[in-house]
Amino acid sequence: MTVGKDVVVSISYTLKDDSGEILDSSEGQDDLAYLHGHDNIVAGLEEALEGKSVGDSVTTSVSPEKGYGIRNDELVFKVSRDKLPDGEIELGMQFAAQDKDGNQQVVTAAEVTDKTVTLDGNHPLAGQTLHFDVSISNIREAESMELDHGHIHDPEHQHDCAEYNQCGEHHQCGEHHQ
Repeated sequence: MTVGKDVVVSISYTLKDDSGEILDSSEGQDDLAYLHGHDNIVAGLEEALEGKSVGDSVTTSVSPEKGYGIRNDELVFKVSRDKLPDGEIELGMQFAAQDKDGNQQVVTAAEVTDKTVTLDGNHPLAGQTLHFDVSISNIREAESMELDHGHIHDPEHQHDCAEYNQCGEHHQCGEHHQ
């Protein structure tokens, strides 16, 4: 079996920036499993894995356009401290915020003063070229529920359809998916 749409792929990986600094790695953890062809990983890495088999290793560089996007200065804005949760706000803290259309997004505190906080709605890796070293450890057919939900299910990830429907059409679990 090869990597293609609607199969579950398990990979070990190391992600580095342009200077070679490790940004993320699965070393010492379970392999990352994802549903291929459903936007569960960045597009550039998904494209590089297409057609590969168990045991294959892939080294690829992913442009910002096929990674976490180009930085958008319009997503950086100042807010009054009184509009944010009470308590200490530190540089780098992340918050869930709502945009003018009511969509939720994660923002990062980029600058903190006594009166304002500059929030950045860009992904922390936006604008960066991503360098991946990946090994494919397993490929399997996706289960029908995984295909219906657009992501894998594992023993640690359990939800019923009612919970899924409350989350919205493209459910992102956060701690188990990238």
